[in-house]
Amino acid sequence: MYKPYPVSQSPQQVERARPPRTVLSAVRLMYAGAALEVVNLIIALVTRGRLNSVILTAHPHYTSAQLRTAVNFRAGILVIGALIAAGAWLWMAWANGSGRSWARGVSVALFVLGTLGLPIISLRTARNAATLIIGMLIWLVGLAVIVLIFNGSSGPFYRQAGDGRGTTARSE
Repeated sequence: MYKPYPVSQSPQQVERARPPRTVLSAVRLMYAGAALEVVNLIIALVTRGRLNSVILTAHPHYTSAQLRTAVNFRAGILVIGALIAAGAWLWMAWANGSGRSWARGVSVALFVLGTLGLPIISLRTARNAATLIIGMLIWLVGLAVIVLIFNGSSGPFYRQAGDGRGTTARSE
């Protein structure tokens, strides 16, 4: 009969430290970022009719079928993009709240991508003030998250979590 090798667990492995206030605040902001993405999507879909005039101005030769296809395509891209963005916020909230050390790096990478894309998205797709304001709020939330997760009091929480699987290196 197969008997697994017994593994002893130290108290540090069994009980994880509670996240510091800075990480908890960052996680709350990440949930807010996901909510803002949904609000942004709703605003974009409600003001979808404006896309007709924008697309028709750019392509006056479009037939009504081509116009409808272009509007539906852009709306589909908006929905997919918003769902991916909200999912990324939720994923990072879970990972950072769990103390996964890699999550800080991924959060920075996503923030940088958002920062680089902000001028393009704002100038090309923001068709009303509400969309532009929500986009800026999302960016500010991202900035606050980065500041909080790299705060000095957050570092030990990520270090104690080890590789993110609840294991720590043992010295022999």
